[in-house]
Amino acid sequence: MSRRFILAIETLSRMGGVSAAILLLTAMVVMCQMIFMRYVFKAPTIWQTEVVVFAATAAIFIGAPYVLMKRGHVGVDVLELMLASNSRRWLKLAGSLLGLLFCVLMSIGSVIYVHEAWEGGWTTPTIAAIPLWIPAMPMAVGFCLLCLQYLVEIIKLILPKGEAL
Repeated sequence: MSRRFILAIETLSRMGGVSAAILLLTAMVVMCQMIFMRYVFKAPTIWQTEVVVFAATAAIFIGAPYVLMKRGHVGVDVLELMLASNSRRWLKLAGSLLGLLFCVLMSIGSVIYVHEAWEGGWTTPTIAAIPLWIPAMPMAVGFCLLCLQYLVEIIKLILPKGEAL
């Protein structure tokens, strides 16, 4: 059971990483198009700025579970290296539990925010007037996926090596 759960969540995290890369590529292409239109043709850019900001922000939230899975985040491990392996495991477990708690709270808050934006009909204050639930949704999805990835990390720390994988 835990093996299938771990594989399923890590597959979702990998999909989030690929989605984040696509979102960043999209932001880069739109940024280049915006610069070209603005400086070569002197044409106004209305929608491009929002697309770039929202795509790059979505990439951060959607890609976060993949970064956690690959241990790609920046960390200071001086204290961790000074500890014995059993103490190191307990420190990682405590950190993962605190990370999970934070992500659960942020998931709840972001889902509430998306719901309020949907119900309230909130839009961006620009000409494009993009409904705010659209750019807020990746935050809710990203934190929910991050909760699941933290659960996987906790399971890996608790279960014996062969049983978790």
